[in-house]
Amino acid sequence: MTTTRRFPVLPTLLVALAVAAMIALGLWQLLDRLPKKEAFLAQLAANPARPPMAFPSLPDETLLFRRATGVCLEPTAIRLAGAGKAGFRVIADCRTGAEGPGMIVQLGTTRDPKLESQWPGGAVSGYITHAPDGRSLIGSLFDPTPARLMLVADTPPAGLAPNGKPDIASVPNNHLAYAGQWFFFAAIAAIIYVLALGRRGKVVSKAASR
Repeated sequence: MTTTRRFPVLPTLLVALAVAAMIALGLWQLLDRLPKKEAFLAQLAANPARPPMAFPSLPDETLLFRRATGVCLEPTAIRLAGAGKAGFRVIADCRTGAEGPGMIVQLGTTRDPKLESQWPGGAVSGYITHAPDGRSLIGSLFDPTPARLMLVADTPPAGLAPNGKPDIASVPNNHLAYAGQWFFFAAIAAIIYVLALGRRGKVVSKAASR
């Protein structure tokens, strides 16, 4: 009895499409996302040397690490946020007037987890960074709302330690790694499928020889 060996057209097509999609995603990360991120980081690296500006009323990623000034008419809340080895960041939510959306200011750092700052507000100068964002990485993917900006004060109020200096390295650039991951996944999928085809061929050959 002869067993006909049929090539699995549909599974092969599906695997080929999946591999092609993964390669396309890798090329997108490598040829599109990576150059754009490198240009963005170059802009951020130049921002500290640019002239000071008024703290922006709307989120704008291109202003990160730019020097800015603002006036906190009144702090509506002062809270603590983790700061790693520095202990805690002391962050004030400020009222800036009926015409503005408010301003977030990082006043300084402390190691006292029970600190209750009595900072009354006033003029603040420093550099712009992202405000703490409670969204998870997955949550941020489904929430297009831009992260709010925060003014990190140059001079802390009495009783607080100074804030750290701007660190461009804190902005991640993982697109090369993402590209490598997609290419790796494509290669693994192709190898596994080729091995599966080879194993299937051996099984069919054994069945045909009986």
